[in-house]
Amino acid sequence: MARERHIVAIGGGGFLADPLGDFVLGLTGRERPKLLWVPTASADDPWHIVRFYDEFKERAQPAHLLLFDRTVSDLRSFVLEHDVICVTGGNTANMLAVWRVHGLDAILREAWVAGIVLCGWSAGAICWFEAGVTDSFGPRLSALNDGLGFLPGSFCPHFDAEPERRPTYHRLVAEGLLPGIAADDRVGVHFAGRHLVEAVTGRPDAQAYRVEHNGEGVVEAALPTRLLS
Repeated sequence: MARERHIVAIGGGGFLADPLGDFVLGLTGRERPKLLWVPTASADDPWHIVRFYDEFKERAQPAHLLLFDRTVSDLRSFVLEHDVICVTGGNTANMLAVWRVHGLDAILREAWVAGIVLCGWSAGAICWFEAGVTDSFGPRLSALNDGLGFLPGSFCPHFDAEPERRPTYHRLVAEGLLPGIAADDRVGVHFAGRHLVEAVTGRPDAQAYRVEHNGEGVVEAALPTRLLS
């Protein structure tokens, strides 16, 4: 039987030392799942990698994937042996370009279909959608329209952390960007297949939102957001 497909897109702040980490690992149903860290968006920043191992060495079986100094020859076999794949924040556009050169975009789709849990924050959340709001192209926020498209619509991270995120997302949707979901930092939106299951967070004041155009203007509606213990 095929395993259910899960994606958890996190608004920002990562999920290190946070209940979101346990939530994501719990979706595998395994006691110490094999967790793959993909820091491409941060140009394989070694600080991210060291912190990752410190945080997850007791809760999971951690490994990481470098693409700027690639050492893995059989990329497909290496990726598909894991239970969870987590993508860090950084430059979304650069990350997608590097993934496509190496063929990782197709492998990640295969992983998703096979039931490997996919997750990430900021760039690592935008990438799963068709489109998103990014600072990949310079200091001004702009639209990114060539995400992987595993999930429908658009995604806007850092909704409460960066003052320009909300007005920019509203403006871009008004101008034709696909409608979608915005998330505050440390809020994860959980999808099973392509359907939203729920929003979860470790912060009592954090929220996720649906943003769309109703024909007269852009409307924003808060989504029920479950507080994790």
